[in-house]
Amino acid sequence: MKKIIFATGNAGKMKEIREILADLNVEILSMKEAEIFLDIDENGSSFEENAVIKAKAVAGHPNAAGAVVLADDSGLEIDALNGEPGIYSARYLGEDTSYRIKNQNLIDRLEGVPDEKRTARFVCAIAAVFPGGETVTTKGIIEGKIGYEERGTNGFGYDPIFYLPDMSRSTAELLPEEKNAVSHRGNALREMKKELMLRFG
Repeated sequence: MKKIIFATGNAGKMKEIREILADLNVEILSMKEAEIFLDIDENGSSFEENAVIKAKAVAGHPNAAGAVVLADDSGLEIDALNGEPGIYSARYLGEDTSYRIKNQNLIDRLEGVPDEKRTARFVCAIAAVFPGGETVTTKGIIEGKIGYEERGTNGFGYDPIFYLPDMSRSTAELLPEEKNAVSHRGNALREMKKELMLRFG
């Protein structure tokens, strides 16, 4: 069976990935499950660069031999905050700071900003490194607004404050299958799935 190693230790992310790629009939492992333990310096200047950095670092590990390595870099861009937190989304206010604190901080910073100017988007770039060294990237985006409070418990990260006007809910209020159908990661993964199917047959 073909094997994909996804360069993450995030359980919520792995759940989404497995649901979206379920019909590929490949084994999908996290770094931890593949026993790959690396401290990767994500020093790129874009989501794509960081995804490629992660994927190449993991692909170079002996335990990744023969596997396709996928890595993503994603984040939240808020227009009223000049695109912050952007590529620093995971490290915003410190990596170990809870998202409850991060989310409240962003809500506080947008105090007084009218609804029409609270526009934001989630961006996800996914990089694949194939056993021969070929590298492919895809990108997914979902547009929305920053809410005035946390709502919902289904998502993770910034999901509770990311409001989708068309659905009248935050991404944390969506059911998993609803979220996968519209999310930035879902969109990027579906594009990557096309690339994988071309190569897996």
